[in-house]
Amino acid sequence: MSVVEHVSDRVAVMYLGRLVEMAKTRELFYNPMHPYTEALMSAIPVADPDDMMQPILLTGEIPGPINPPSGCHFHPRCRYAQDVCRVETPEWKEYQPDHYIACHLADTLTLKGVGEYIHERRA
Repeated sequence: MSVVEHVSDRVAVMYLGRLVEMAKTRELFYNPMHPYTEALMSAIPVADPDDMMQPILLTGEIPGPINPPSGCHFHPRCRYAQDVCRVETPEWKEYQPDHYIACHLADTLTLKGVGEYIHERRA
């Protein structure tokens, strides 16, 4: 993922074959709005050992693409999942200019991007 930031203008994140988030690269890295994107950002390796972050460990069974879970495909592994996530497929929509997300909780969650993880580690 760290290479992607330097070679791409836009990034799309997929989970089990579905788009979950898409935005300009810097926006996605520093302001993720989907929990899966947040977990990916937390796992980006850094060269400075003082900046090593604790990645978000996704728990639960990894669902298969042949028989995906109902609702949001990510809900079995999402630490923020609510009942609506289990039964309704989230709508793909634009929450901010040129920033698209498929998440029922996108407008209520405050997720951490790459910059916030580095800042936390230095504090």
